[in-house]
Amino acid sequence: MLAFIASRILGLVREMVIGARFGTSAEYDAYLAAFRLPDLLYLLIAGGALASAFIPAFTGYLTAGDRLGAWRLTSAVANIVTLILAAAAALAAIFAPALVATVIAPGFDPATQALTVSLMRVMLIAPVIFGASGVIMGALNAQQHFLLPALAPIAYNLAIIAGAAFLSPFLGAAGLAIGVVAGAVGHLLIQVPGLVRFGARYFPVFDVRDPGVVNVARLMGPRVLGLAVVQLNFLINTNLASRLGEGAVSALNYAWLLMLLPLGVFAQSIATAAFPTFAAQAARNEIDPMRHTLSGALRATLFLSLPAAVGLIVLRTPLVQLLFERGEFTPESTQAVAYTMQFFALGLVAHSLLEIVTRGFYAMHDTRTPVIVGVAAMLLNLALSLLLIGPLAEGGLALANSIATTVEALVLVWLIRGRLSGIEGRRVWGALARSGLASAAMGLALLGLLQMPMSSALAVCAAGIAVGMIVYAGAALLLRADELRSVRQLVQRRGQALHDT
Repeated sequence: MLAFIASRILGLVREMVIGARFGTSAEYDAYLAAFRLPDLLYLLIAGGALASAFIPAFTGYLTAGDRLGAWRLTSAVANIVTLILAAAAALAAIFAPALVATVIAPGFDPATQALTVSLMRVMLIAPVIFGASGVIMGALNAQQHFLLPALAPIAYNLAIIAGAAFLSPFLGAAGLAIGVVAGAVGHLLIQVPGLVRFGARYFPVFDVRDPGVVNVARLMGPRVLGLAVVQLNFLINTNLASRLGEGAVSALNYAWLLMLLPLGVFAQSIATAAFPTFAAQAARNEIDPMRHTLSGALRATLFLSLPAAVGLIVLRTPLVQLLFERGEFTPESTQAVAYTMQFFALGLVAHSLLEIVTRGFYAMHDTRTPVIVGVAAMLLNLALSLLLIGPLAEGGLALANSIATTVEALVLVWLIRGRLSGIEGRRVWGALARSGLASAAMGLALLGLLQMPMSSALAVCAAGIAVGMIVYAGAALLLRADELRSVRQLVQRRGQALHDT
């Protein structure tokens, strides 16, 4: 848990350091656009989809007492994934100019496109390294070893921070690209002691017909499609934002990352705590208990995400000022990011609910439904982006994402409601009403607070957080909201699970 929190904090520190160095400049736009394709290759071939498919297969060998078979599978998967990523990266490097000019950032001027191409070619080394690192992470997690895999993202972020702080003053955005590659190396090397501890064996095998490899590929399929949908949304946003002028891609990125902060702290924590219970109840076909668990998780998520969304919207400007406005991150950058973030924040509740409801489907071994709905949401996002980018610029792209995500979340909640013969709808609607009213009271208090003269963004944010928590908690108590108990139970359950492992 501490490593997870440290990784989140370092991710924010990374963006603060980068923001001070680059602000919302064309150079940082180029770096973000260049990052899209390497990130896409990693996530589709060696990211979370590989881990979710590899761990069950690896565990199967261990359960059967075949440790050599487990390490042979690990070697085969790592070898094949690395080979595929190396070939894909080489092709991407060759065709980088055409990809940037037509798919990734057609709106950039020629100089920025050329910079994007050069940065992309450097960063394409990273996913090749991440391929092997991701397989190692899965093997360690399958043996209930979580510390080194949790430290790996910290090593990655530290390398990028070092690149931004020490290399970028001399090399510009190339310093960030070198930091990404160095971070990938650190991500891999920090896990090697775990392999030694568990007596890993390496086999130079590339057998794509091996039953274990085939099983991993089969299990990866639906998850790859789901991840592809998410990544295509990012690619669409980068493509369209590149046409809006300097800083638009950067503003979208900063705003998106700020929206992810409460999503990671609240929604993902609740989803992680609830998922093992979902899986156990689904495995035993305990529909009534699963319905109750899902309802509690949804209510707890609403209870936390609604005030977070309101807080982000009302305090958006002082929050961006506090975190980023220094160095090259100017007041104009603050206004651009704050403007965009308010539209992303409108979708925070929906993004949070998706974390819960998709895990409900996964627990029931249904990966197809979230993917199908996600594809439809992606198409809706594209249509809305084209419609809203004219009047709202980058804010329109953020709003399109929020609307499409809200529709996606509502559809999936409706579908899982049918699977479980209900989700205790009255209790969920009651939680929405209570949390909504308490959040409205909090929002009004924060608006009043902003009218008071304060010396700094730090003072505004500190006072805002304190006043917001007090008003929201007080209003929730007056409304007799019992969701706080659900939050406490889920956190305790996660803490017990971490203690047990």
